[in-house]
Amino acid sequence: MLVESPPEQRAETAPAPPTRRAVRAFGLLLSVALLVLVALASIAIGAKELSLGQVWHGLFQDSGTYGDVVVAERVSRTLLGLLAGAALGLAGAVLQALTRNPLADPGLLGINAGASAAVVTAITYFGVTSLSGYVWFAFFGAAAVGALVWFLGGSRGATPVRLALAGTAVSAALYGYLQAVMIMDEAALGKMRFWTVGSLASATNSTITQVLPFLLAGTVLALALARPLNAMAMGDDTAKALGADLNRTRALSMLAATVLCGAATAACGPIVFVGLMVPHVVRSFTGPDLRWILPYAAILSPVLLLGADVIGRIVARPSELQVGIVTAILGGPVFIFLVRRRRTAQL
Repeated sequence: MLVESPPEQRAETAPAPPTRRAVRAFGLLLSVALLVLVALASIAIGAKELSLGQVWHGLFQDSGTYGDVVVAERVSRTLLGLLAGAALGLAGAVLQALTRNPLADPGLLGINAGASAAVVTAITYFGVTSLSGYVWFAFFGAAAVGALVWFLGGSRGATPVRLALAGTAVSAALYGYLQAVMIMDEAALGKMRFWTVGSLASATNSTITQVLPFLLAGTVLALALARPLNAMAMGDDTAKALGADLNRTRALSMLAATVLCGAATAACGPIVFVGLMVPHVVRSFTGPDLRWILPYAAILSPVLLLGADVIGRIVARPSELQVGIVTAILGGPVFIFLVRRRRTAQL
């Protein structure tokens, strides 16, 4: 006769379900694997068709042939896409936490507008023509506008609403200035058209070297802010009770977002929707904990950016479509969907 085990014993011998932490960690590993695959596709696939043999030769046996040169250019382009994508994703996640607005993006605080206005000023009034020349103007413009928005938002008394309103007002003024200068100066218009849509095509090792220190510093700062931003998400009073310094956290969050978005914009131009879409989507399966949102955003944002860049190379062969255009085409419908879903959830 079979004797059935008591319920307590069956419970002890049954395999324990995986914890949410383990599931998140496994998902992070899958995200890294996906990023590696997309990066390899970015090197192997382009507007100019190369065989896998040529790609392999260009990666490991560079002899200066046409294929090797193309592969070297794609490697630089892929590296910049990895760095810029991670920066935009982290900046978006930090700004969404700072403003408590899940639909916020780096453009909300005027950072993109500041970089764009600085570049058009450099081209029109200082005769700067090379990417390596106006990278610094773009970064300075982004940093200056970030500081201005922080000041207009109340500095130490800044609140999410004040920062968002100040950023919107400054962005409107700067985009008006940008359009006026470009209309009056046809040469500036011609030079700015390519930069303003956002592109990885001009990536060089020099550009990567110039922005890398800022991207690394911004990344470290953003990841370090996960805990205090988590506390702030529960409300100012609760955050103070938990020991969070609200003014310092807001100031450092502004600094991290400005450094990350400013450096990425300086190198690639203003690329939209990456900093909006990825953190918002990530939050849907990680929950509100920024200790998970930030690493996921840093990994999956380059997946989106490089994937969009590969699509842009394929659809317009033998030419190519700039990545900023592709992300805008993909991001528009997604943004509408997110807004409608959020509105339905509130009803």
